[in-house]
Amino acid sequence: MPLSGTLKRHASYSRRIAWSSAIVGAVFFLLFVTVLLTLTWQKRTQQHEQLLAQSRDDLQQVISTLSDTLYPLQQYTQFSCNSVGRELTSRAAFAGNIRAILLVRDSYAYCSSATGAFLLAANDISPESELERDRDMRLLEGTPLQPTKPALALWVKNPGAEETGILATMNITLTPYQLLASYHPEITGMALVMGNKALLSNSNQVVNRSDLPVPLREIAFNNSPLHFLLFGTTLAPRDYLLALLTGLLFSLFVTALSWLLLTRHQRPGKEIMLAIKQGQFHVEYQPLVTAHDGQPYGVEALLRWTHPTEGMIPPDVFIGYAETQNLIIPLTQHLFTLVARDAQFLHQQLPQGTRLSLNLSPLHLASESFRRDVEEWMNTMPAGHFNYVFEITERTMVREKNAGEIFAWLHANNVKIAIDDFGTGHSALIYLEKYPFDYLKIDRGFVQSIGTETVTSPVLDTVLLLAKKLNLKTVAEGVETGDQAAWLVNRGVTHLQGYLFSRPLRPENLISYYQRQRALS
Repeated sequence: MPLSGTLKRHASYSRRIAWSSAIVGAVFFLLFVTVLLTLTWQKRTQQHEQLLAQSRDDLQQVISTLSDTLYPLQQYTQFSCNSVGRELTSRAAFAGNIRAILLVRDSYAYCSSATGAFLLAANDISPESELERDRDMRLLEGTPLQPTKPALALWVKNPGAEETGILATMNITLTPYQLLASYHPEITGMALVMGNKALLSNSNQVVNRSDLPVPLREIAFNNSPLHFLLFGTTLAPRDYLLALLTGLLFSLFVTALSWLLLTRHQRPGKEIMLAIKQGQFHVEYQPLVTAHDGQPYGVEALLRWTHPTEGMIPPDVFIGYAETQNLIIPLTQHLFTLVARDAQFLHQQLPQGTRLSLNLSPLHLASESFRRDVEEWMNTMPAGHFNYVFEITERTMVREKNAGEIFAWLHANNVKIAIDDFGTGHSALIYLEKYPFDYLKIDRGFVQSIGTETVTSPVLDTVLLLAKKLNLKTVAEGVETGDQAAWLVNRGVTHLQGYLFSRPLRPENLISYYQRQRALS
């Protein structure tokens, strides 16, 4: 957006600040949520791996303890069931999760810790157990005495013997491990897998491995065909909700902080102060002529701003904006400085007594520094060369209760007062009689209406008549045509200003203008 538009619509800057802050907050929200979810993902992954490792180590310890219990019993296969049955039962009773310990000879189980002597093929109990192996482990859907309850069958073969050894069945359940997983709502289940069989935690049943869903995590047992599987998702809905709520809370804080910083350090008024510091302002002077002969008798100092990237900024834009941002006082002080600098050159060329007119803001007149600023400025000007005129608007009388005191002080310091743009504001004609004005400036809007049938024409006639009765000098600004000038002169206007005579000029061009006028006269 061009700078001029920015200043003219300064009220929209707060919206831009709000939008910028909202964008910063939104970006922070996205980054924060992304980082938080990533960290939570890593934490959950680590927790899941720890859960699987803990479950595996616990079950592996149970199996190892069972194996340690079975190895000393291999010698019992050399004896009859009657001689070792009681000892077998005792060992099974103290082993904890043991369902039964079976003595197997030549592939037949002939003695059980649970039932005593009997005869049954070992593969009828554990069909998939490979008795020719030294050690074998299988998942069973059940056993002859408890056909609906899963069990783990552990086979330990006697060294040097064919299909002779110890077959033990152990109660197996994943309930304890599922309890550990219950602290993680994102975990939906676990499974213990061996070969093509799997024990599910939810149903506590043995199913085909091919029926299992894709696992979230998997871990193998040491030196064993067993695997633990974990099902679910890495993150739970509460993780997403917590990340969103936390991100929203912090993003609101960041948005507020961003708004505060942008408001403090990137406010539009900073452009004006920076322009003063960098010397982007300069003064142009528009000649004022006497109505009866068109000769220059004074100039109006007009502040101009040339921005390095935006070019010329209209005065009505930056001056009005400076007032709303409480920057009009430093801006007027800068105007005083620039005029005093130019005056050191101009007073050598412009005749003594040249009227020098400056526009002042009501805010500056009402400030505590106004009188000091004027005194310091006049002390820097060439002594006794210029006649000073301060142009003020009707707003000054309306806003400033001590306007009469200020005007009296100005007159005491040889400063004339002109009421600027009279009739365009509050249009209180009583001010012309109440305060001791020296000049009345007619707004260019009235001048442009000359020659047209508009509602402003009668108003202009009334203002001119009143000024004549009060013996006020009148200055018509914005005169662009000869017809306008003639109309104004015929109605007693004493001074004219506008493009018909000259545009605002730089100091060097102003000197040339005065020289041409002297040559013509």
